[in-house]
Amino acid sequence: MTLPAANLALAVVWMAATGHWSAGGFGLGLLVGALLLSLFPPKRGSLRYGIRIFRVLKLLLVFLREFSLSVFRVIKLVLSPRLSINPGLFHFPLTLTRDFEITLLANLITLTPGTLTVDVSADRKILTVHAIDCSDPDAARRDIAEGFERLIREAFA
Repeated sequence: MTLPAANLALAVVWMAATGHWSAGGFGLGLLVGALLLSLFPPKRGSLRYGIRIFRVLKLLLVFLREFSLSVFRVIKLVLSPRLSINPGLFHFPLTLTRDFEITLLANLITLTPGTLTVDVSADRKILTVHAIDCSDPDAARRDIAEGFERLIREAFA
């Protein structure tokens, strides 16, 4: 059984033991389950479950921040009297290797307003990304590498 599945099972057991069959009871059960699972030693070479949860939450918070900032950037671009944008494509070299990680990165890029993942190369080493303002593709590459890609690598190592 995987750790997330075990966490869900512990949450259901928690709700059954406490008799609180509600969203709050389920959330508390998830928290208690995560704490219990983080006490057990991980498989050799993998992160403790509690650390992984913390890093996934950090990735989610960074995504929400980037999403919010991008919304305002796109609104500013659209509402400006002169539409001074430079749309274009750029290639992003991937350091992630697993399909799940590449898919997650591609989706986070696509969900961020103003950017869209267009293609993944056949060898899974390059993402093609469209940006509404591609005036500095090197900065965009750097932002993705130091932001989403780094956090995904840390969370799912």
